[in-house]
Amino acid sequence: MVENKQIKLIALDMDGTLLDNELEVSEPTQAVIAKALASDIHVVLSTGRSLETCYPYAELLNLTSYLITSNGGEIYTVDKTLLDQHLLETEKIEKMWKIGKEMGMQQWMVSTTDIYRDCRPDDFYDHDWLKYGCSSLEKIKLDAMIEELSYFEGLELTNSLPTNVEANPAGVNKAAALHFVCREIGITMDQIMAVGDSLNDIKMIQEAGVGVAMGNAQEAIKNVADHVTDVNNEDGVAKAIKRFAL
Repeated sequence: MVENKQIKLIALDMDGTLLDNELEVSEPTQAVIAKALASDIHVVLSTGRSLETCYPYAELLNLTSYLITSNGGEIYTVDKTLLDQHLLETEKIEKMWKIGKEMGMQQWMVSTTDIYRDCRPDDFYDHDWLKYGCSSLEKIKLDAMIEELSYFEGLELTNSLPTNVEANPAGVNKAAALHFVCREIGITMDQIMAVGDSLNDIKMIQEAGVGVAMGNAQEAIKNVADHVTDVNNEDGVAKAIKRFAL
């Protein structure tokens, strides 16, 4: 079935997927990715991270293709040429920050140039904004914040951990970004293997030819995936690439 698809592109989430719990890429995983690249398969990081925080891994892996950052908020070539960008309205991000502050959430906001963690700029309007995120270990508090954000028009809400919520402009997600990359390369979504562990991965896993959930993925992700691989600390990505792409 899915094993017979001809994979031309491997889309990898980073935290909880490509990276182990020490935020490293294991040597076996590096070796398998190198083999995929040598077989002319595109390997694309598809992450909630900003360019700045994912680029060192692209260099480590000698990637040659595209980088999907901020959950699809920006798409770059590996030489850092910006190809696509979707901004959040400044008024919305300021409002979200104020609500999060009142509710005692840990917060982060990603602009096109900076990341603000539990702090705010002097003037929100001096920046162009890509993503808002907040977290809490208290489920009641997190659920209340998600409810507040659900009243906002024009937001795409996901998470990168069960303890957080992330907001991008509506329609911005990793699957939409992969459609863009497909058009650039001249392939179809059916030729993609996508691997992830969280709600910000769910659409790309559903829409890819082969959707793979990590063994440590949230249950909702496992439920929609074609295959569940091993956990991120046991080379789950490498095992999936070997099974479906090499």
